[in-house]
Amino acid sequence: MNKIVLSALTALTLGTVTVNANEIKLYQDANGQVFTQPAEGRTLLNRASTAPAKKRSITIVDHKSPDFLLGKQTHINMKFIADDNPEMWLKAGVRIQGTFENRRTEDLTSGATDSYYDAYLRRVRFEVAAGFNKYASFTMDVRNDKANYKDKGEQKFNVGDAYVKIKKPFGSSLVNFKLYRAKIDISRTETVKSARVIHYDRPHVADEAAQYITHNRRGTNAQMYGNWNKKVHYQVAFGDGVYSGKLKDAAGSTFSASNFEQKNFFYGGKIVLSPFDGWEEKSRTETYFAQGKHFEVGAGYWVSPNINYSVGATPVTIDHKLLNLEMSAHYKGAFVQAEYFDFDGVAKNWTSTQTGKSNGWYATAEYCFADYGFVAPFVRYESWDKFKDANGYDLTSKMAGVNWYLMGNTIKAGITVQEDEYGVNIGNEKERRIKVTSQWFF
Repeated sequence: MNKIVLSALTALTLGTVTVNANEIKLYQDANGQVFTQPAEGRTLLNRASTAPAKKRSITIVDHKSPDFLLGKQTHINMKFIADDNPEMWLKAGVRIQGTFENRRTEDLTSGATDSYYDAYLRRVRFEVAAGFNKYASFTMDVRNDKANYKDKGEQKFNVGDAYVKIKKPFGSSLVNFKLYRAKIDISRTETVKSARVIHYDRPHVADEAAQYITHNRRGTNAQMYGNWNKKVHYQVAFGDGVYSGKLKDAAGSTFSASNFEQKNFFYGGKIVLSPFDGWEEKSRTETYFAQGKHFEVGAGYWVSPNINYSVGATPVTIDHKLLNLEMSAHYKGAFVQAEYFDFDGVAKNWTSTQTGKSNGWYATAEYCFADYGFVAPFVRYESWDKFKDANGYDLTSKMAGVNWYLMGNTIKAGITVQEDEYGVNIGNEKERRIKVTSQWFF
């Protein structure tokens, strides 16, 4: 034993001498003694394999990712772990989406047309997150979306997400909490991170749902969420209601009435089921890169009550109610997603006290060719009746395109053709857009 201890101390001393480590080789015999010279019965020690592995303090690459043309995709943001407290960490990252497009409009009454080109930054974001301990973390981003869109100029930065997450405080995935500016699940495609959607511009009807219950689907709120074995996912929340600057009537006009006030919190929830074994939904995304499979169905119901405003001298009080149904599935390269929306409490226009209902749906499909550089053609169709009690409020949208996932969602490019047709009371025009898109994200 003394010989073994002495040999180990000798090896440690030699290992710390200020010489080139590659020039020192250690050998061990059957009794465990360590030597610096080779001899019969001695084997070369592999010091790298016997040394304890150092925990990586900076990570970014998603090692479970497929190998794309430009390498594996990255995780959401680069993660820095504190050496003296591994439960504390910092994440930082960026997202930029650019669009170059040609837009052509046709007046369906006169037949007059107009065409112009536009280039803009669809999303520009800096993202940061911090972990305080194994339970609590904070996530936020600052953003400048649609910079140079049409005649909007450079725009201004504002805060998007800004929430505290309390993860598994009772040791179970069934109960988690988010506080402050976190998304409520009024729509699957609106909940999926924009870096992971198939097309940067979500369906019109989904964007309406994003403002119908709370501002930008993330007005300051408190929510509880969780899952049971990835089979059942749920979310319940309440918080700040709608923002008048984003409210629109059935014709698409921004709020122009007076004396706006909402006196109550919004409230509601969502449940999502993955009924088939082996087909559980493990994350909210639209881009699967021909890996694995999933199937889910879900339903949500949200109420944003006691919205008050005036039309002239007449007071109006409405309750916004939203029903959302969703379905999504993928098997290897094939992906399909569809949602239905039912709105109650829609203002026909801001100069009238009349309110009513609206409903719409969309369906998206993509096929990702993993053997051909992860090229992925896709289509989307949308139909939305913006006011059920009158004619001329129908909107239809058709889209076809192809994405090329050069490095997963980290680097991707695409081209899309879109045609939207608006009813006589919501514009009475047809709009065609050809877009070339790109994304850089980590």
